Amino acid sequence: MVWCSLFALWIPHLCQNSDPAVTTLRPCQMTDLLYTEKDLVTSLKEYIIQEENKLEKVKEWAGKLDSLTITATQDPEGYLGHPVNAFKLMKRLNSEWADLESLVLKDTTNGFISNLTLQRQFFPTDEDQTGAAKALLRLQDTYQLSAYTISNGDLPGVVHKSQMTVADCFELGKIAYSEADYYHTELWMAQALTQLDEGEESTIDKVTVMDYLSYAIYQQGELERALELTKRMLKLDPNHQRANGNLKYFEFQLEKQRKAESEKKEQEDKKKEKKVLDKRDAQRKRSKDPLPERKKYEMLCRGEGIKLTPRRQSRLFCRYFDNNRNPRLLLAPVKQEDEWDRPRIVRYHDIISDSEIMTVKELAKPRLRRATISNPTTGVLETAPYRISKSAWLSGYEHSTIEKINQRIEDITGLEMDTAEELQVANYGVGGQYEPHFDFGRKDEPDAFKELGTGNRIATWLFYVSDLFFTCPHFI
Repeated sequence: MVWCSLFALWIPHLCQNSDPAVTTLRPCQMTDLLYTEKDLVTSLKEYIIQEENKLEKVKEWAGKLDSLTITATQDPEGYLGHPVNAFKLMKRLNSEWADLESLVLKDTTNGFISNLTLQRQFFPTDEDQTGAAKALLRLQDTYQLSAYTISNGDLPGVVHKSQMTVADCFELGKIAYSEADYYHTELWMAQALTQLDEGEESTIDKVTVMDYLSYAIYQQGELERALELTKRMLKLDPNHQRANGNLKYFEFQLEKQRKAESEKKEQEDKKKEKKVLDKRDAQRKRSKDPLPERKKYEMLCRGEGIKLTPRRQSRLFCRYFDNNRNPRLLLAPVKQEDEWDRPRIVRYHDIISDSEIMTVKELAKPRLRRATISNPTTGVLETAPYRISKSAWLSGYEHSTIEKINQRIEDITGLEMDTAEELQVANYGVGGQYEPHFDFGRKDEPDAFKELGTGNRIATWLFYVSDLFFTCPHFI
C-alpha cells in the first residue's frame, strides 16, 4: 500500500388630495408637519451618526482583515498549520462575517450584500467551527499546553504567532460545555476571565463567563470554588437569578458535605486525597474514552518515553542509498537516515520535488472526501470517529508524475508496485487525527482487504509533503 499524507477560507408618506397643487392642510396641521420635519431632521442626524459609527466599525474590520489576509496568503499552509489560526478562520467565516452582514444589511451597497450572501453558502458551518475547536482542544491535551500558552500564541515551531481574544476563549469554553466537557470548559472560561481581569475589552462580560465557569467547577466536585465564584458574580450583578439560586444550593450542599465529613473522620482524609485527582482522568471516564493506550501514544507524540543511549545513538548514520546498485539510483542515490536501531526505522529525504508535490495536491483537491476505514468484520469501507481526515486516491496511469513516484518507491523498497494500492493523499486539516491502529489485517480479520483482491498488506510507505505543526510518528 502506498499512503501519502498531506496536511496540509426613509421617506414619510404624506396624505394629499388628487390634485397635488391644492393642499387641504390647515395651519395647525402645517405646524404639526413642521415639528414632524424637525423630528425627521433629528432622526436623520442620529441616522448619520449611526451610519458613520457603523462605517468606522466596517473600516476597522476591513483594515484588520486586509492586513491579516496579506500575511496569511504569503504562506497559506504555514499560516493554517497553526491550529489557533485555523480555528479563528473558521470562527470568522462562520460567525463574525455573519455579524458584519447584519451590521451593513441596510447599507446601499447592494452589490456587497448580494455578493456576501452568495459567498456565504460556501462558508464553514457550525459543525466546521465546532470541529476546529475540538481539534484545538485535542492538541492542547496531547501536548499538555496550558490555555494561557495557546491564547498567547506561544506555541513551539510556529511562524505566524496568533493571540486569542476573550471571545475566542469563551467560544472554546462554550463548545466544551455543550459536550459536557467540564474540564476544558473550566480551562477556557478561566482564561477568558483572566483576560477580562487584565483589562481586555470585549463584548463578553465577566458575569456571563463566571456563570459557565462556576457550573463547570461545580460539576467537577469543587463546591467551595464554585461558591466563591458565585459570590463574586453576585457582587457584579446582585439580581442574577441563576446565581442567587446557585448560591443557596451550593451553600446547602457544602454544609451537607461538611456534616458528613465531621461524622466520618476516616473519610475526611480520603476526600482530601481526592482533591488532588487528575481532572482530565475524571473527564476521560465521563466521556468514556475508548482508547486505553491514549496516555502512552500522547507521550510518544511529545517525544517522551524511551531514549537512545549514547552507544546506540553512535550506531545510527546518514548515507546515500542505491538499493544494491539499482540502475535508476546509481547516478542519483537517495538520502537515507537511521532513526532507530531496534526495530530498524529509516527516513528518506527529498524523495519528491516541490513541483511533484504541487501536482499531487492539484490532482487530489477536487477528489478529497471523508476518509474511511476497513471494517474488520465485514471488510466494507466506512467512516469512523477516530479517523478525522479527507482523502483521495490517485493512479499511475492517469498522470506521469504519479507513475514516476510509484517507480521511485519500487526502486527504493525493492517491492513491486503491480499489487500496490493506489496512491492515497490524506489531508488532516485542522488538528485531524488517526488513532493508533494496524495497517495490515490481523489473524482475526481474514476479510480486512477482501475488496482489494490483492491479499494482505506487507508495508506502508508515507510521504510528508508539508511542514507539520504537530505530528505523531506513523509506525509500520
